[in-house]
Amino acid sequence: MSKTKIKYVCSNCGYESLRWIGKCPECESWNSFTEELIEISKRKPAPYKGTIIAKKISEITAESEDRIKTGLHEFDRVLGGGMMPGSVVLIGGDPGIGKSTLIMQASSRIQKTVLYVTGEESEKQIKLRSSRLKIKNENLYVLAETDLNAVISVIRNLKPAAVIIDSIQTTYRSEFDNSAGTVTQIRECTALLMDEAKKNHFCVILIGHVTKEGMIAGPKVLEHIVDTVLQFEGDSHYAFRILRAQKNRFGNTNEIGIFEMREDGLREVKNPSELFLSERDNKASGSVVTTTIEGSRPILLEVQALVTPSSFGYPQRITTGFDQRRLSILLAVLEKRGNYRLSANNVFLNMAGGLKITEPAVDLAVCCSIVSSLQDRQIDPATVVIGEVGLGGEVRSVSQIEKRIQEAAKIGFKRVFIPRNNLKSLSNISTIKIIDVENIFEAITLALE
Repeated sequence: MSKTKIKYVCSNCGYESLRWIGKCPECESWNSFTEELIEISKRKPAPYKGTIIAKKISEITAESEDRIKTGLHEFDRVLGGGMMPGSVVLIGGDPGIGKSTLIMQASSRIQKTVLYVTGEESEKQIKLRSSRLKIKNENLYVLAETDLNAVISVIRNLKPAAVIIDSIQTTYRSEFDNSAGTVTQIRECTALLMDEAKKNHFCVILIGHVTKEGMIAGPKVLEHIVDTVLQFEGDSHYAFRILRAQKNRFGNTNEIGIFEMREDGLREVKNPSELFLSERDNKASGSVVTTTIEGSRPILLEVQALVTPSSFGYPQRITTGFDQRRLSILLAVLEKRGNYRLSANNVFLNMAGGLKITEPAVDLAVCCSIVSSLQDRQIDPATVVIGEVGLGGEVRSVSQIEKRIQEAAKIGFKRVFIPRNNLKSLSNISTIKIIDVENIFEAITLALE
């Protein structure tokens, strides 16, 4: 005998409550609680009668697995070299950003059998998309089904190397009374797919919806279950798309892949530095080039600043691709340590190309671009500025400085500003002039000469 009772679960963080709550006390989101049915069994579990033997780690043999290459080098790099058999990959992103396009292009290049399970589109719609993307692959199978038990039956008969579920929020298991997309269904469907993938040694790619805050919809345990979590980012006003690994058990979590959206699908951007700098105005003030490290590769990008007098009592501070709170700190440092009057001016800052930069190595470039616009004095366009700025106005050392300098030299820049403490970690680089600085006043003075 068993009976059911109702509980309420937050769809954002998985917080459970016995009654409906308007605002989640854990993640503070509104109207995120959904009703879940749980079954309570009165029977006590029988003790396990079998014998379980634990092995010493030295007795376990593990062979290196051959990864499944997709042919999209940017996609393979983010995964750590390709899809690992037996793994589960979760990819999320805003609606219309190109998640299904990316996965279809990647799956079309796999030389092994691939099963594409769609729960949101019909088979004809998938065919129309494949025609637009010019996909011709006899190993790609399409299944329009949302019942996971039926999907598992097809998987066992077809024995594919990779299975794509588009999307996990539309999939359900018929043995549960909850509707598709609820916390219970998402958790149980993912767990069953994970179990099948580990047993039969195929890769699963789950396409997931996101909330209005940009987080992957469903319980947080979903991200803990899967092996890899990828975020597909981009702005509808830009053609660039960035694939970023937030979690990866088989590779680097800092790797990114850069794509350009075109009419015939996504195109890989193999040299993003040249692309981000291709439309740069070399005669404008407030423009400075810097380098950021994304994963294992350096990327050159342009920092643009515009400083204008404010007509109101409270000046504006608007940023695109940069933390607004970090900008406020740098403006305070410039006023206190550099004696630059900025409290009566509007400051607009933009990371050209649509990239979102979080690392502090671009601080010095931001400061130089702001002063350049304030004084309307151009910085030499053949200059790259690298360094973190402290509250005392000092320029602090950054990581992987040699990679950054080599990337600047490869593109053709003539000089680079670096923190003085980074000099000792450099080998002989004679193709570019290196200028070491100790504080922001020294760096800005030399840059504007």
